Amino acid sequence: MGGSEETSFLFNSLSRMTDVEKQPTPEKMEGGASEAAFAPPPYPTDSDFMQQPAPYMPPPYTYGSIVHPAYPPVPPDGNAPLPAQDIYIQDSPAGGAESEIGATASPCFMSAFDDKTVRRAFIRKVFSVLTVQLLVTFSIVSVFTFSRTVKKAVQKNIWIYLSSYITFLVVALALSFSSTLSRKHPWNFISLSVVTLSLSYMVGTVASFHDTTAVTIAMGATLVISFTIIIFSAQTRVDFTVCNGILVVLAVDLLMFGFFSTFYYSNILQIVYGCLGALVYSLFLAIDCQLVMGRQKYSLDPEEYVFAALVIYLDIIIIFLYILIILGGSSKN
Repeated sequence: MGGSEETSFLFNSLSRMTDVEKQPTPEKMEGGASEAAFAPPPYPTDSDFMQQPAPYMPPPYTYGSIVHPAYPPVPPDGNAPLPAQDIYIQDSPAGGAESEIGATASPCFMSAFDDKTVRRAFIRKVFSVLTVQLLVTFSIVSVFTFSRTVKKAVQKNIWIYLSSYITFLVVALALSFSSTLSRKHPWNFISLSVVTLSLSYMVGTVASFHDTTAVTIAMGATLVISFTIIIFSAQTRVDFTVCNGILVVLAVDLLMFGFFSTFYYSNILQIVYGCLGALVYSLFLAIDCQLVMGRQKYSLDPEEYVFAALVIYLDIIIIFLYILIILGGSSKN
């Protein structure tokens, strides 16, 4: 009896398990997945029921936060990758527009001078302002040199020379370090006018102590040298802007040479000092002209035309003063 009861108990348990397996699942009742997807192991190994991997996507690959849904076409032979194509970078900082960059192109800095219209307008403004400055300065120098009455009055009132020197330093430093003052109209032109008039008075006062012939020769030589350097800087492929640090060191050495020359003064030292100064600031003029042209590694901002005109103007005036030093030393000999 005991054996028959145990046999009947096992038979009933197996029949209940079979009934449970045959009961439909909620997915089957609602038209869900097929029976093979929810069948107990062993699972089917047919390829129709297995998830296939994504197809191979050859380079170039897309970058950015948005990926294009379509894969690039597979090459005909199926082995060789596609040739290099342009990569489209989405969500770029420039207003969200797509920027196209060549796959083989190296990153470069885009300057405002890349637009030829902007560059030409900037150069036109700079040299127009510079021409007016030089006309005003050399006109005042001519009056201070050729008029004996004005020459004597200027030489007696040295305090006006000192006040113009202080005014020039204050306004020139303000234009150099304040971008708002050098860009905001009309304060930039007002400041530039004050700098031009004060420096013109200073140069005219210095020229009044020299001979009239020497001043005339210095003005002519300065104009010829400046015009030649400007044309050369615009045409040459040599980048002078990378030598700016070297010229700053040379300018400091020149300043110290002039300081020590005052203790051992001679006409020969004066001529040598004038030649070295004219040479150094001629190189500075070449550098500043290339900064204005915007064709080299470094360039100015297109809105800095007042500051650019001031820099070139100072270079030309300093060259004129050094030529006066040379002529003054040679006339004493």
